[in-house]
Amino acid sequence: METVTIAKETKQPTRKKIRRLQIGLNVLVQVVLVLFLAAMVNSIAFKHYRRWDSSRDKKYALSDKTKRFLNTIKGKVRITVFFSPNTPITVDVQNLLTEFQYAAKGKIDIENIDPERNLSRAKEVVDKYKVVSDESLLVIDYAGRNKTVKASEMADVDQSGMAFGEGPRVTAFKGEQAITSAMMDLVEGKKNTLGYVLGHKEPPLAGNTPISVLKTFIENENIKFQELNLFDVGAIPSELKAIVIDGPQYDFSDREMKLLRDFWEKQGRILLLLDPAAKTPKLNAFLNELGVKANDDRLMVFLRTGIQEVALTRDVQAHFLGGSPITKRLAEVRALFFGGTSSLTLEPERVRAANIRLEPLIQAEKGYFAEKDYNSNDQAKLQADAKRNPGTLLTIGVSIEKGGSADERVQVNSARMVVVSNATFLQDNALTQDQQALDFISGSVNWLLSREQLIGIAPKVPKTLTFSLNEDALRNLRWIILVLLPLVPAVIGGAVWWRRRA
Repeated sequence: METVTIAKETKQPTRKKIRRLQIGLNVLVQVVLVLFLAAMVNSIAFKHYRRWDSSRDKKYALSDKTKRFLNTIKGKVRITVFFSPNTPITVDVQNLLTEFQYAAKGKIDIENIDPERNLSRAKEVVDKYKVVSDESLLVIDYAGRNKTVKASEMADVDQSGMAFGEGPRVTAFKGEQAITSAMMDLVEGKKNTLGYVLGHKEPPLAGNTPISVLKTFIENENIKFQELNLFDVGAIPSELKAIVIDGPQYDFSDREMKLLRDFWEKQGRILLLLDPAAKTPKLNAFLNELGVKANDDRLMVFLRTGIQEVALTRDVQAHFLGGSPITKRLAEVRALFFGGTSSLTLEPERVRAANIRLEPLIQAEKGYFAEKDYNSNDQAKLQADAKRNPGTLLTIGVSIEKGGSADERVQVNSARMVVVSNATFLQDNALTQDQQALDFISGSVNWLLSREQLIGIAPKVPKTLTFSLNEDALRNLRWIILVLLPLVPAVIGGAVWWRRRA
């Protein structure tokens, strides 16, 4: 019987057609969705994020007082930054302003201008805001009002190491205090008013005034001048918390002196610049009642101009003392006081019972002497007088405070006065580019207006990180370094070797 084998035809599977277009579209859609999700996440993270300062000293963390104030701002604040890269606090200020922007939630715009590179833009902004300082600074603009904050107001800098080749060292960073104070002045819209006494041939405020630089400088501190003629008022207006008496050439009348005394007794504030050449016995008697005697003399010094030659000069080289909040940041800074300058004698013990405190602010350099016969041209006599007072410290600036508290941290109402026995050092032709005189007057005016601690934000003092180890801790550390650390890699290496050998 014959067997017939029938080969069964195997059916080959059909290959599916690859739809490349569909796959491409799917990949494209996935890429677009991923990019869209990434953009949305970044957008949300950019608008809604949180910042934490995890640093040890919280250098840029804003105080609750500043944050509450920033929440009350209704309009837009514009801050223009004029900072040279060489300024020691440039990076600190930039980081601090970033925190201000974050806390203000879009209410602060910041423009950084390098005055050494972008000269055209710098000149444009300087002309707009009438900036007279060549120091690194901020200009804060709000609702058409503006105020400058200088770098020296934002930090205490120790420059004692520069003589040894070291750079300046920031001992205290006060940027938050200075910036928040300036913004509060602008947002509140209240300018402090400074009365400027006229009627005794003082330099005028308007027109061709010799104190135009000073006037602009003070007005940039959110302070406005108001002319005050004591002949025209029955009392010094109550809105004037402080007045300026700038080099009167004639004495005050009895009526004017009564107004001045009444103002002082009502906790008034006075900035008095004396012209030694003017005869003002009633004004001097008022000072004498407060323990300060304006002497009828002139400060002079003989300077050697050759081997056997000396020259007499009446321009006074003086330095600021750092014991007062007025001159704290000007401590030991030198300045020239041109023209005639007389000495001031302080008698603090005589007025202590009346709760009057005297603080010297400016002293002439060593070598100066107070000459009573100042109109004499007898060089031999003047040299003999100079030798009679070697090394005498002569005061030409003083602060007076009646009432209040000697502790700067305690704010108590008081009468305050700053007296300088030179009235020409603030005139335009006497001011130098160093601007020590302007900074001194700025400190004086702010002290008179009780603005030395406007908001009480403490400065950030750099702290050195130190470790204190006792004998037991040192012994443990020695064992860790000498035994434990070398033992760890030895154990790991032994384990690896044993595993490979097995």
